Amino acid sequence: MNDIAQASGKGRRTLYTYFKSKDDIYYAVIETELERLSDKLDEVAARKISPHEKVIELIYTHLNMIRETVVRNGNLRAEFFRNIWMVEKVRKHFDLAEVELFRKVFAEGKEDGEFDIENVNLVADICHYCIKGLEVPYIYGRIAHGMKEEDTKPQVAKFVYGALGKNNKQ
Repeated sequence: MNDIAQASGKGRRTLYTYFKSKDDIYYAVIETELERLSDKLDEVAARKISPHEKVIELIYTHLNMIRETVVRNGNLRAEFFRNIWMVEKVRKHFDLAEVELFRKVFAEGKEDGEFDIENVNLVADICHYCIKGLEVPYIYGRIAHGMKEEDTKPQVAKFVYGALGKNNKQ
């Protein structure tokens, strides 16, 4: 807490007025960052683009924002990798909201005939867990070594559209 007080330019007593422990501060930082990510995902979902474009934009927005957050917050980065279960606990509500967002986009795509999905809920769950599974490799730059995002999007789209029963040649 001394280090945090010094780095923030606040007194320890001030910190203890708002937070009981270092973990409480850590939770507050994660929650704030998840709110930023949620707002960005909502912006993408509200855009007037086709559902198949939204899916790819949601995936890249999620991964880029997670990487940006972890890289920007050095201590958060260390804790993110050291105690992933604590991170999972804090992000539980965010995860539920993100799955619901994907459900809406998949339902919209199914209704428009863009996606051939039998069970929207199942596909949204699977998609969400796949994205979460990519977070750590994406943060470390182990996916598409040396490639720019715009170079990877066509292959990601092909993979995602294949899973959604979508022909990406529109």
